[in-house]
Amino acid sequence: MSDKKEGAPFAKNILSLQVDLSKFSPASEEDKQSFEVMRPSSTFWRDGFKNFKKNKMAMTSVIVLALIIIAILVVPLFVPYKYSETIKVNGQRDRSVANLHPYKWSEKEQEFIDNGGKLFPHVMGTDQLGRDYLIRVIIGTRISLLVGFFASLIVLIIGLVYGSISGFLGGKVDLVMMRIVDIIYSLPDTLLIILLSFVLKETIGTQIQGTVLAKLGTGMISMFIVFGLLYWVSMARLIRGQILSIKENEYVLAATAMGASNSRMIRKHIHPNCISVIFISTALQIPSAIFTESFLSFLGLGVAVPMPSLGSLASDARQGLQTYPYKLIFPAIIISLIVLTLNLIGDGLRDAFDPKLRK
Repeated sequence: MSDKKEGAPFAKNILSLQVDLSKFSPASEEDKQSFEVMRPSSTFWRDGFKNFKKNKMAMTSVIVLALIIIAILVVPLFVPYKYSETIKVNGQRDRSVANLHPYKWSEKEQEFIDNGGKLFPHVMGTDQLGRDYLIRVIIGTRISLLVGFFASLIVLIIGLVYGSISGFLGGKVDLVMMRIVDIIYSLPDTLLIILLSFVLKETIGTQIQGTVLAKLGTGMISMFIVFGLLYWVSMARLIRGQILSIKENEYVLAATAMGASNSRMIRKHIHPNCISVIFISTALQIPSAIFTESFLSFLGLGVAVPMPSLGSLASDARQGLQTYPYKLIFPAIIISLIVLTLNLIGDGLRDAFDPKLRK
């Protein structure tokens, strides 16, 4: 039996490693609160969009762009006119309805209104063929935005994949891939669009009759093909340059030492650090595509008639610039708004998602 009494103080050998629990006390509530996490866990995208919302100019641009998108979707539901049809009064064509100023009526329309009839006003007037200009501007904005977003998506996907592979692998692979980019970069894009437009008109012009592609026309189809063949090289060069500098950082070396795959390192470690270049380049590619479409429409290689676009409307307005200047002002204002809002949104996304600029 032990001679120690129950409740006797703990006797510890001076050379023992056993801990004396009597020297410790439970943590207080204040001590526990000091170890609590100051904010809930978040993600890269959640933090980025939170910072983006703090940018007033960028958020205003988002609102303006959203209003434009809502307008091009909702307004055609309330406007009784069609973008391709001449305005008719009592089912009969009115030849005097051409080139009306905003909120003006032709003689037959005024007579119809005086007899108790009701007509939707020509908010932006009419064009030289007697078609309502408001609905043509709305549909033209819709077509131009679709062309811009679709073309930028093609450029983003091809350029991101190609530039990431070239920059990350480096060496001979990068050398060969960049020489291909140099060759493609030297090709004249405008000439290719014109040649493709005439070739496609002869080869698939009759085959696409009655389909959605026929409404776009061979000029727009050739433009999308050229965007997929040529316009991605600038995006690929930007992504390659960013990856060449980022992949030398320590966290990429640490991920490699931990056995991370190449695809995971690109997606999780490299792309987030060059996301600003991706965002700003994609945002700027949309107005660039709109300008390209406008240029092609000016040459008669854009959207097939009678479908309008902002470029074709501006080209048509050039003929009566001194007499009907408002026909150029309306599409020009919308193009300027779209370009300005997309630039501001791109800058806001760069400031919000670039790890080097985040606080």
